[in-house]
Formats: sequence, C-alpha cells, structure tokens
Amino acid sequence: MAATACILGCSGPALLDAERRFFSRVRPWGFILFARNVEEPAQLRRLTAALRDAAGHDAPVFIDQEGGRVARLGPPHWRSWPAPLDEATRPDARAAEVFDLRYRLIAAELREVGIDGNCAPLGDIAGPRTHPVLRNRCYGGEAGTVARIGRAVAGALLAGGVLPVLKHIPGHGRATVDSHLDLPRVGAPLAVLRATDFAPFRALADLPLGMTAHIVYDALDPDRPATQSGTVIGVIRDEIGFDGVLMTDDISMSALSGAPGDRAAAARAAGCDMVLHCNGDLAEMAEIAAASGPLDGAAADRAARALAARRAPGRADSSALAAAYARLAGGADGGWPVRHRGGGR
Repeated sequence: MAATACILGCSGPALLDAERRFFSRVRPWGFILFARNVEEPAQLRRLTAALRDAAGHDAPVFIDQEGGRVARLGPPHWRSWPAPLDEATRPDARAAEVFDLRYRLIAAELREVGIDGNCAPLGDIAGPRTHPVLRNRCYGGEAGTVARIGRAVAGALLAGGVLPVLKHIPGHGRATVDSHLDLPRVGAPLAVLRATDFAPFRALADLPLGMTAHIVYDALDPDRPATQSGTVIGVIRDEIGFDGVLMTDDISMSALSGAPGDRAAAARAAGCDMVLHCNGDLAEMAEIAAASGPLDGAAADRAARALAARRAPGRADSSALAAAYARLAGGADGGWPVRHRGGGR
C-alpha cells in the first residue's frame, strides 16, 4: 500500500489510540513535531518510535529546530541558540563555519531522539520591511550570503543524518504580514524577484526537500498563493530548478482559505508533492489525508530520492564540535548556548 502524500502531526507527548489507528490506516509519508509533543528525551524517543510503528514504515519525522525563536527543543534537555540573523552578522566565511558547527550539534540532538528531518535552511532574504515573524530567522540581506550559509546548514544536517527542508520557496522575505494570520502579497516585478529572492533557492535547488510560501506574487499569479498556484510551482520547478520533494507550508495557516480538504486538494492539483498539516486535529487530518491522495508518480520518485539521502550520521565528537563553536561564536560569555543540566547528552 502506497503512503499518503501528507506529513501530519499528533496532539500531545504520547500517541493516542485513535491517532494510532488513524495513522495505521492512512500511512502518512511523514510526521512533524511541535512543542506540545516534547517533554524530555526518553519520552520523545518513545513518541517517534510509536509514530513510525503506527505508519508501518520508516517514516521521516520532522521538526522546526532553527534555533532562536523557532526551536521546539530547548532547555533544560537541549541547547538554546541565538537568533540566526544574529549569528550571521560576521564575515561570510566565518559565518558559514559557525552555522556548520551549530547545525552539526543540532543534528546530533535530533537524531538522538529519533528525529531525522529539520525544516531548515531558510533561503529567504531579510529586508527592511520583512515581517518580524521571519526577519531574525533569516541568514542575511544579500542573496549570496544567504545561499552560502544555507549550504552550510544543509550540509551539516545531512552529515548528521538529518534531512534538510529548504524554505520558503520562492522567497518569503518581502512579506510584510504574518502568513500564520493573513495572506501576504508581494508586488515586486518579476525581474527583481529573479535577481534577488529566487537566487538563494536556485543555488540550493539540489536539496532533497523544500517548502512553499503561502504568498501571492502579483508578477506570477495575482489570484493564488504560491502553494496553490500551478504557475508559481512551474517557476519553482522549471526556472529555479528545484526537483526535490515540494511540501506545502502548514496547510492550516490562516493565509489560506477554505476547508482543510479543499486547501490540500488545491495544493496537490497545483503540483505540491506533499501536504503538511501541523495542528494535530484528528478530524482535520482525516480531511487532509483523503484530499492528498496516494503518493505516486513523480512525487513518489522524488520522495524515494529524498529518503535515499537520509543516511546514518558520521562519527562526530559533540564535545569537540561544541568547543569549536564556542571559540568561533565568542566563547561562553559571547552567546554560546550552554547545555543546561537536567537531561540529554
């Protein structure tokens, strides 16, 4: 039986019987975790194992562990981190090295609890009007810097056995409203988008997975957000050159309208390979799974390639990585995210 073309959440720190039965029936391709699912390392290992057992296959389990404001794992069991934009304000070569070390440590923490996908790197460019929900999560205000740091992030995650998810294609930096709450609209000319916003995504187009932006780009499709626009997804595939698994941003965000199943069906019809649903509501997930349909055709081929990139992590000395990071980031007094006592290795 083919997996269903969706990535789903669950409601709490342990799998409910109803969720277990549902996941066994629909076999989602993957799962995503949030802070509501996280208590401590042993609990998280049990949950990730239970999700895979319910789905009946070695499903990837994703999380948003960017560091800074967007981090589902944190003290006392896991390290805390500065905002990405704060770490990026150093010479490019040194910034890329810092991010490599940072995400090697993050990858080790994720794999330790059974998580093998991270929704990073960001290819979005920070601008003067970028909404605060995104701005300090970015890696810089220039396409080349963003691409170099993004490459370091992705390489570090892959080396640590964690699949990176490139977001938010084709660029979220010009959004001046929060897509969790409203639908952003970008009016920049296509020539400007090609020269700036699209550039980091072209440079990172070989990555195995990517996530769409819930944004209307007037120059491409004034009537539909990228997630539900065949025109924009055509640009992502043909012009930007991204041929990895393309998942939606969270389909339950208020940027989109309509019933959950209708949102999912529109995204799949537009060319998204996978529908991401994050809030853990079982009734909504049933709609999403029915509308997403089976993972087949080109989407299944891309999914198989992505899973082939998920490999066992290489040997890593976390203490040495942490020491190297501390030296580059300025030491413990310069913002090093000291691991708090109380759990985790």
